[in-house]
Amino acid sequence: MKHCFLAAVAGLFLLDISCTMKKEKESSDPGQGEVKLITLDPGHFHAALVQKSSYPGVSKDVYVYAPQGADLDEHLKRIEGYNTRADNPTEWNEIVYAGAGFVEKMLGEKKGNVMVTAGNNGKKAAYIQQTLAAGINVLADKPMAIRTADFEKLKECFDIAEQKGLLLYDIMTERFEITTLLQREFSMLPQLYGEQQKGTPENPGIVKESVHHFFKTVSGQPLIRPAWFFDVDQQGEGIVDVTTHLVDLVQWECFPEQVINYLADIELLDANRWTTALSAGQFKEVTGLDAYPDYLQQNVSNDTLYVYANGDIYYTVRGVNAKVSVVWNYTYPEGGGDTHYSIMKGSKAHLVIEQGKEQNYKPVLFIKAAGSDPEAFENELQNSLKTITAKYPGVDLKKLARDKWEVVVPAEYHNGHEAHFGQVTENFLKYLKAGSLPAWEVPNMIAKYYVTTRALELARSK
Repeated sequence: MKHCFLAAVAGLFLLDISCTMKKEKESSDPGQGEVKLITLDPGHFHAALVQKSSYPGVSKDVYVYAPQGADLDEHLKRIEGYNTRADNPTEWNEIVYAGAGFVEKMLGEKKGNVMVTAGNNGKKAAYIQQTLAAGINVLADKPMAIRTADFEKLKECFDIAEQKGLLLYDIMTERFEITTLLQREFSMLPQLYGEQQKGTPENPGIVKESVHHFFKTVSGQPLIRPAWFFDVDQQGEGIVDVTTHLVDLVQWECFPEQVINYLADIELLDANRWTTALSAGQFKEVTGLDAYPDYLQQNVSNDTLYVYANGDIYYTVRGVNAKVSVVWNYTYPEGGGDTHYSIMKGSKAHLVIEQGKEQNYKPVLFIKAAGSDPEAFENELQNSLKTITAKYPGVDLKKLARDKWEVVVPAEYHNGHEAHFGQVTENFLKYLKAGSLPAWEVPNMIAKYYVTTRALELARSK
C-alpha cells in the first residue's frame, strides 16, 4: 500500500514542509534489469502511455518527480489503471517525489538512467538540457522545441548527448501506424512508385494533414486537459506541435534512412496560423475549471477563448515540395476521432491515405495509377504485393476502379494510437542497448524542429 513520508527536521519536529514523497517499497528482484525510468513533470497523458506496456529489462520501479497538483494526480491514476486492468495488467511501482525543487531533487538523486518527459512544452527544452548534463538519457514526447530559442537549445542538447554518450530521442508514434508504414513501403518500390515527384507549392509532391480534437477519450476515459494546454506559451501553437509528426513523416517516407541537412536541404516557403474558438462551457468540460486562468485572459473575448491551434507549412526538402497542416476542433462527430490525410505522388503511382466518414474514420491506404496504362500497372502492383506480404503477411488489394485499388489490411495490424507508444519505447530500448541511434536520426530531428520553429516565426510575422 502506498504511504506518504513528510520529511521534517527542525528542533523537535518543526519545519516548514515543502515536499511530499509517496513511495512503494523498492523492488529488490535481481531480474528487474538495468534500465530504470524517471518521469519528470508528467503534465500530458502521453507520459502514462509509455507505461501502458511492460518491457523486458526495464525495472518496475519508476521514479516520478513533479509539482503537486492535478497533472500528477491524473498521471498516477492512469498508471494505477494499467496496473489494475483485467487484461494483461502491468506492475509499475511509482516512487513519487512531489513538491518544490523537484527538478533539483531528480538531478541530485539520479535514481534512473532514462528520463521520460511529456508535459508543459515551454519547459521541455530546459528539462532536457539539465537531464542530459546530469548524465541521464532522455525519451521525450513531441514537441521538444516550440520556439526558435528552444531550437537553439535543442542543438546544444544533442551536442551534450554526443559528448556524454547519451541518447536523446523524441516519440514519433505515427511511424508505427500501419497505413503510413505501408505507404512508405510501397513508395520504396521504384518499379511500382517510380520517382518521387517534386511538385509545386500549389500542387505539392507530398501532403500531410491531420485533424485533432480537444475533447476525446483516452484509455476509455474522458480526457481532462490541464488549462495550460490552451496557452500557446506553454503548450506551443499547433504549427509547432502536431506538425512535428507530419514533418517527421515527410522526411521518413520521402528520404528513408537518409541524412537531412537543415541548412542545405530545406527551404521554407510559406506558413500560416489561425485560431480555434472554445466557449466557456466547452473549456469547463475539457478542463473541469469554472473560469479561465489569468494567463489565458489575453486570448478571451466575449467569454470565448481563442487558441492558435491551427497552422500549415509549405516548404521543400531536397527540392520536393511538401505541405503539412494541422487543425484542432473541439470534439469529433459521433463515431469519429482524430483523422489523417496524406498523399505521396510518384511518377507511376499516387499513394493516398484517407480517414473520413466514408472510411468510418479509420485510416485506409489507396493506390492510384499515375500513368496511361492501368493494366500494365496492375500487373506490376500484383508483383510488388509479394514484396509487401513477405514483411506484412495478409495484406491484400481490392480493385475499386480501372486505375484505383484499396490496400486491405488485416485487423491485427490496426493496434491503435495508444499502442504505438509502447512500440516507440521498444525501439528506443534497442537503441539504448546498442549505445547509439541510427546515423540519420539526430540530424533529421534537428531538421524537423528547424522547419516547425522557423515556420512559426514566418506565420507570426504575417
